[in-house]
Amino acid sequence: MSTSAFIVPIDPKNPSNPANVVPNVDIPQIWSTVPHGEKVPDVGTTRIFYNTPTTKVTAVSSLGENFSSEKEDVRRELVRKSVGSAVKALKALDGLKEVIIDASADPHAAEDSNRPFHSVSCRGKSRIEPIPPKLQFKPVETSKEWDRGVTYAYAQNLARTLSELPANMMTPTIFCERVKAEFSGVENVEIIVRDERIATDFVSGVDWATSKGMNTFLSVTHGTSEPAKFLEIHYKGAPEKDAQPLAFVGKGITFDSGGISLKPGAGMKLMRGDMGGAAAVVSATLAIAKLKLPVNLITVTPLTENMPGPSATKPGDIIYAMNGKSVEVDNTDAEGRLVLSDAIYYASTEYKPHTLVDVATLTGAMGIALGEVYTGVFSTSDDLWQRLHAAGEHEFDRFWRMPLSEDYGPQIYSSNADLCNTGGRPAGSCTAALFLKAFAHGIEPEGNAEPAMKWAHLDIAGTMESTRAMPYQEASMTGRPVRVRAENGDVIGEQYDGAKDGNISIMVALFGNW
Repeated sequence: MSTSAFIVPIDPKNPSNPANVVPNVDIPQIWSTVPHGEKVPDVGTTRIFYNTPTTKVTAVSSLGENFSSEKEDVRRELVRKSVGSAVKALKALDGLKEVIIDASADPHAAEDSNRPFHSVSCRGKSRIEPIPPKLQFKPVETSKEWDRGVTYAYAQNLARTLSELPANMMTPTIFCERVKAEFSGVENVEIIVRDERIATDFVSGVDWATSKGMNTFLSVTHGTSEPAKFLEIHYKGAPEKDAQPLAFVGKGITFDSGGISLKPGAGMKLMRGDMGGAAAVVSATLAIAKLKLPVNLITVTPLTENMPGPSATKPGDIIYAMNGKSVEVDNTDAEGRLVLSDAIYYASTEYKPHTLVDVATLTGAMGIALGEVYTGVFSTSDDLWQRLHAAGEHEFDRFWRMPLSEDYGPQIYSSNADLCNTGGRPAGSCTAALFLKAFAHGIEPEGNAEPAMKWAHLDIAGTMESTRAMPYQEASMTGRPVRVRAENGDVIGEQYDGAKDGNISIMVALFGNW
């Protein structure tokens, strides 16, 4: 048997034979040879034909009944499902080494075909790398969009790997080492790892986080024996190296036991993925840097475990945050907002970005509200929200705007401190976002001027994991929203040389100050 195979998506209602896709093979003709009823084959229905010329194996996969009449973003998702289903069908064939894909319907969507093979396994010999892919993929015709898509897919799979590995294999220290290895050789990047054990003031012995007053972050680190880290990635790709940056902040709880407010044991192992926000922003930053996009970016991730050790923060403790506000710790399992609060304030005051986006697996309430389909977004900027919404629709990795109203304030303002880290069960995601808003410096307008900074909070607690297999992804950590893209003609204008030939990740370019 040949070691290569072709995949061709087909519109079953309007079948055509793309030129030079599979030499000497009439795709509509072989598709029609398989008996079927009146019902048009569903998207992803795959038929494998053997002994076809050139490769001996050709997989033809349905794009669904209404492909030609759907909107562009829906068609893109149908291409993704069609190709992903065909990849899974070919997975069972022994001896295949290469899959050649007709990506003419949408190169960006077609490149997602490699994700069904991405997996992390600890069976057999010790490893922390994904299982090497069984197959190699390439398009019938190369294009910038395909090549760019490969970068995006790698970035999302990196985020999935970081989130999927067991907590003992992805501690704050290991996370930082992996990040340094991934960025090795990438231009215009500086990586700074702040270690709580390394003093910045050698006379007084005060560690960096303490010297900055990051007491809410440090309050979470007290319960674990694993050294906490504060990771910064600086990418300077803009023509003006001192141009105002954008900033990403990612929650990096590498394991969340709940602390003294201990979580139930059932399902606790999923909390290895509580650093999904950090994984997403780091991976998106890698894509930005590899693509050499003309933007300055600061990415920060506070990294620690949340454990109930003998020095752990206790319910009722009051902590003074970096911005001077006092915070009552009502529940130590609401630790994400504690580590993020100092990180958001640090990034917004130290680097004064034009836009700051934080990403976090913050509240279980978000999973209840939106499930695994939509990522919840809270934003003080209508413009930023519109960009996020358009990009999510474009890539079918969708967002839903949630209310960020001060009317929820009494739930977190009525404690024996300026803020309380919980607001009760009602509107739990909304009160958590309102808590974070208090630390985003520059979002309030001064006089008639526009706010100095746009801010959005992405709660990915519901979308961090896919509990059901999809055509292009197994049931596992998702790495969302790294893949989300926006039409670059609307986003970055003429300054980027790829502005007119395809799409570009919103986490890559949406927030640029062009």
